[in-house]
Amino acid sequence: MYTGRILSTGMNSDGKPFVAYRVSSRSFPNRQCLKFENRAAIVPKEGFEKDIYENTYITYNCIRIVRDMAIVSNGSHTDVIADKIALGMNIKDAIAYSLLTMDYEKDDYHTPRIAAVVTSTNKKDEYGCYVGIANDKKLLVEQVPYGDAVFISTYGSQVHDLVDFEAKTATESAKFIFDEGTFANYKKPVTSCAAVFNGEWTIDVYNP
Repeated sequence: MYTGRILSTGMNSDGKPFVAYRVSSRSFPNRQCLKFENRAAIVPKEGFEKDIYENTYITYNCIRIVRDMAIVSNGSHTDVIADKIALGMNIKDAIAYSLLTMDYEKDDYHTPRIAAVVTSTNKKDEYGCYVGIANDKKLLVEQVPYGDAVFISTYGSQVHDLVDFEAKTATESAKFIFDEGTFANYKKPVTSCAAVFNGEWTIDVYNP
């Protein structure tokens, strides 16, 4: 089954907040994920840099760490959400604002924009996790219950589905969303990344 881009967020099986992201692609498979101090980015592989002139949506920051929060998305709205949160906007409104203003991608597939934000605390009264989607028919932002892990995809599930996210570290999580557990059922994985909070946010990537 092909579902396009996938993101997952919430709390993993170890009770740690996390975000994870996977590129699945039929049209532009020659991409990789690079990690930096407080972000991860999807970029073309060496030799395929000109692909961005065919589709401007294929390169972007997919994970950002801002203050105590991790942001994940399938496009440039990662940065919009991060900027709004840095200015003090709450999670729900930051996701809703970015999805409302940027809307779905104006490509041949009307690719939905998906996004999520999770805080770094496992204290219930301080914890916050939201996931959202904007496609050509709706805009939806939902809160993820404390302790749950969920995933959402561009062409598959259009609302968040519960998932047993069994990976514990950022390294394990990047591999897990690529081809393990539930995610092994989804075709054409290209690259993936994840961030897990264990006293501090740690980011890692998986490029097969």
